[in-house]
Amino acid sequence: MHDDGQSGQGMIEYALIIFLVAVVVIAVLVLVGPRIGSMYSSLVQAI
Repeated sequence: MHDDGQSGQGMIEYALIIFLVAVVVIAVLVLVGPRIGSMYSSLVQAI
């Protein structure tokens, strides 16, 4: 039976996809974070 090997492989692929998505999200936050902070501070100053 290949169920055990395939479920293990599926879990590895699933974890790899989650890891890649997390890396992309962190990269976007690092790149866009300062802009969001400056936009937020300018909004607070406008109020």
